[in-house]
Amino acid sequence: MIELTVFEWIKRNLSGIEVHLEEPKGAGDKFVLVEKTGGTESIGLNSATFAVQAYGKTRHEAAELNEKVKEAMYKMAGPDSVATKVELNSDYNFTDLTTKRYRFQSVYDITYYN
Repeated sequence: MIELTVFEWIKRNLSGIEVHLEEPKGAGDKFVLVEKTGGTESIGLNSATFAVQAYGKTRHEAAELNEKVKEAMYKMAGPDSVATKVELNSDYNFTDLTTKRYRFQSVYDITYYN
């Protein structure tokens, strides 16, 4: 399942950062959420879209964590890796106005073999 594969990849490549598939109760100030938002399947080659949210105590901290997420995601593509291609669709300040929590979101299009 690609969700768990991407989740585990990010978790392994962001040493010391909490990574979750959904926000746990009592989450700290600095963590990452991973969510598959769509995708397509075919025989052999598939694609998926992921939204990865980087939370921080300050806007600057969230932006820095977002940059680390991007580095980890780009490493996912390669001949001996998880994906054949990882493209950054967009990334932006996504501060939660309701909870007043700083976060950045980056959206990726990932191509991978089944």
